Amino acid sequence: MPEHLRALIVILVLAGIVFAFARRPATDLIPQGDFTRRRNLWFALTLLAFVSHSFWVYAGIAAIVLTLARQREHNPLALFFLLLFLIPPAQARIPGLGLVNYFFDLDHIRLLALCVLFPAFLALRKRPDTLPFGRTWPDRLLAANILLMSLLCLRATTITDTFRQTFYLFIEVFLPYYVASRALKDLSDFKDALFAFVLAGMLLALIGLAEYTRHWLLYSALIGALDMQWGSATYLSRGGSLRASASTGQAIALGYVISVALGFYLFLRESVRSRLHRHLGALLLAVGLMTPLSRGPWVGAAAMIAVFVATGRSAVKRLTLLALAGVLAIPLLSIVPGGDKVLDLLPFIGTVDKENITYRERLIDNALIVIERNPLLGTFDFRNTPEMQSMIQGQGIIDIVNTYVGVALKVGLIGLALFVAFFATVVVGIRKAMRSIPNKDDETRRLGRVLLATLAGILVTIVTVSSITVIPLVYWSVAGLGVAYAQLARRQTSMSTAVTASANLQTR
Repeated sequence: MPEHLRALIVILVLAGIVFAFARRPATDLIPQGDFTRRRNLWFALTLLAFVSHSFWVYAGIAAIVLTLARQREHNPLALFFLLLFLIPPAQARIPGLGLVNYFFDLDHIRLLALCVLFPAFLALRKRPDTLPFGRTWPDRLLAANILLMSLLCLRATTITDTFRQTFYLFIEVFLPYYVASRALKDLSDFKDALFAFVLAGMLLALIGLAEYTRHWLLYSALIGALDMQWGSATYLSRGGSLRASASTGQAIALGYVISVALGFYLFLRESVRSRLHRHLGALLLAVGLMTPLSRGPWVGAAAMIAVFVATGRSAVKRLTLLALAGVLAIPLLSIVPGGDKVLDLLPFIGTVDKENITYRERLIDNALIVIERNPLLGTFDFRNTPEMQSMIQGQGIIDIVNTYVGVALKVGLIGLALFVAFFATVVVGIRKAMRSIPNKDDETRRLGRVLLATLAGILVTIVTVSSITVIPLVYWSVAGLGVAYAQLARRQTSMSTAVTASANLQTR
């Protein structure tokens, strides 16, 4: 039996376990019909991907299936999140048919965005209760980001390719942000979307655990079976163990996605009635976070939990206990069987792959020299500079393992300022919305704490990784959720004020 079909059997069994486990908690969060329909769609598209033996066969049939599914879907963002990590985002080029060299590169994520997010965008624009784009500061800063990156493409490529790159920005940056920021109107919508992402994260976590224990990347053979080429999804190890990557294509991307799912889980767990399911769900995500052996997402997850605790009740006391638990865990690990191996993998403490830290330090030093030459708008050929050429690794690549450095190199300090300002305004908006809800135990306030903590964890994690595979799409989507939350809190505050004013008039 071909390897990809053997992998398919394992994936279906693991997915069956996760969906069976999630069925009961799902009834506490979303309608049972939505869970069943999306679960069946996940299985159908996974089967299609593995048995089609051609990406174009998969893409053609999947486009029809997704279009039909979208017509029955009331929350397109939830559907998008659940299917986002279905298969690796390896790309296939659509030929130009003699008109141009080629039209554009298509992958699963872009197909999903075109079939699910784009129709949602068109529908949302026509709704009277949709906030017009450009009314908020994050909208304006995102538009400025996209415009700047599009214009700067002209200095490095042709007009045709500039249109192509702008199209990619539209479907991979604008659409996820717009739908996330406009489609969710109430708490039930947020629960639906966040549950879909957490469920997808749990699927990745169990698949990652299987890859780690069996030393087998389950999706690597699928790329060849679909007759595609992809530089990712290679076997990487750390400390003698395989680094799992599942369908994200990179170990650090898998850790990043699961850490975001863990952040969302902090909100959803309070709505799950079964204590056993709450604990098992947290354990699955925590174990899944360990399997990629990526330290950046671990640091990001720690920052996420710290921010969540800091914005709740008895913050100082709980942060102190959290820090004390972390300190006591270190000597405990040194005496527990196998604990030494864990300690060696920990950031700032362990000795495994310490050269990666040195590489990141050299990257910042060399990048600063390159940025000084083109400080305002950067340069697209920064990789050809002597400083960056000296960073070539054994695989023959220059790994820009810092998203902020990558932005500054490519689009300069102006682009970096717009990038940072965008997320800063989203953070400020979430924090301001939380303050409008005085009750710290309120469910809406807890949602704000989770979104703030998750975004903080993301902003810490991307210090350690470039924006590869699914990483940027997730942070643009989470930022959109933050904008949607600010609008939700504003509506609730307005309604509360109106009710109070009405009550005061009636008592007079």
